[in-house]
Amino acid sequence: MAILTILKYPNALLRKKSTPVEIFDDKLHSFLDDMYETLVESKGVGLAAIQVGRAERILIINIPREEDKQQYKEDLLEIINPTFLTQEENIEWEEGCLSVPDFYESIKRFDKVSIAYKDRYGNDKILKAQGFLAVAIQHEIDHLNGVLFVDKLPILKRKKFEKELKKLKKESQA
Repeated sequence: MAILTILKYPNALLRKKSTPVEIFDDKLHSFLDDMYETLVESKGVGLAAIQVGRAERILIINIPREEDKQQYKEDLLEIINPTFLTQEENIEWEEGCLSVPDFYESIKRFDKVSIAYKDRYGNDKILKAQGFLAVAIQHEIDHLNGVLFVDKLPILKRKKFEKELKKLKKESQA
């Protein structure tokens, strides 16, 4: 297993649209395992393959449990080639992103979604989600389509983000 490098905004690869997975083999399983190790190491909740430089329709999500706020591997969702079946009701959610570190903003999303996808073995699955999980799914599927959560910000908040990003870059170069 390996810890993968997470691409950071404004890396152009983050804008690439991911292609469907067609081969469900040991290489894919090993990549999913590496993605999980990377997610745990970076203390994230979700990770899309494009964030580690692979333009394939793969994402993983591991939501912490309500009772103890811990993440458990048995709760890990490995979602391959997802497509939305339903999207209902609006919600605003404070989001962050491993590719846009240290920036959080409230984003409009759907509160309830259902998706069709494949698991690591290529089996067809359907998942219904609400709240945090629904938001995480939408956030990660956006990555597969080359969209970042900051793209969904109203123009003034987007300008604020760009300004903060420039400031952080200057500080890191000083």
